[in-house]
Amino acid sequence: MVIPVHDLNPARRTPWVLYALIVANVVVFLLTPGTTGSLTGNVPLAELCRLEAFLDRFAAVPQELIHHRLPRLVPTGETGVGPGGAGCVVRPAGYEKSPELSVLSAMFLHGGWLHLLGNMLFLWIFGDNVEDRMGHGRFALFYLVCGYAAAYAYALLNAASTTPLIGASGAVAGVLGAYLVLYPRARVWVLVPFLVFLPLRLPAWIVLGAWFALQAVYSSGGGVTGAGTVAYLAHVGGFLAGMLLALPLRPGTTQPPEPPRIAFGRQARRTW
Repeated sequence: MVIPVHDLNPARRTPWVLYALIVANVVVFLLTPGTTGSLTGNVPLAELCRLEAFLDRFAAVPQELIHHRLPRLVPTGETGVGPGGAGCVVRPAGYEKSPELSVLSAMFLHGGWLHLLGNMLFLWIFGDNVEDRMGHGRFALFYLVCGYAAAYAYALLNAASTTPLIGASGAVAGVLGAYLVLYPRARVWVLVPFLVFLPLRLPAWIVLGAWFALQAVYSSGGGVTGAGTVAYLAHVGGFLAGMLLALPLRPGTTQPPEPPRIAFGRQARRTW
């Protein structure tokens, strides 16, 4: 998997919505129970119980989205000792939860620093140009629509799942899909892990096309062991939604200028 670090596609206006989304994601992550221990992996039981209760209330659960049926018992965030030892206490829910609104709150929740930073990196690199093309208001609406499309795409095919869905990945995947439609030939600097990290400048259609192909393979059950912890199908749904929503904007999109060629690590002048 390549790591994008910069695209050669200058934006004309300041991406205020992009900045607000990044700040909101970071702030919510810092306020989420268990954040302090997620960096070291050493999270006390009491913190895990608070996190479980927090996610049960604010994360999107496929079974709730499709059947609109909330569980009879939910974690309270407290710890207790039962026949099997110490664990988290569950009781009937003392609050009302809207499954539809949980999709919105789930977009700003992340499972760890790597989850957060990975999403924000892709959003930072590719989001400014999409916002520039759409405008601030339409980009904000586009981002939310892609997030909802991603969550419901996953839920429709996993209607019995009670595993919480969290993360901005689906909405960010929509941004990547839109970028691929609008700026397929824009050049992107990436790091390719091959013994060391090799810097390469590749067209966006290769970088984002390969990313989408990887998500599609994983969503079908292939890929590395443990891939089931990531909702790859949500990435696919968000990406396709982003592509479809961006298609009407493609005819009037100004493409970035062709960058100079690179020869032996230097920019080479064109002779033609």
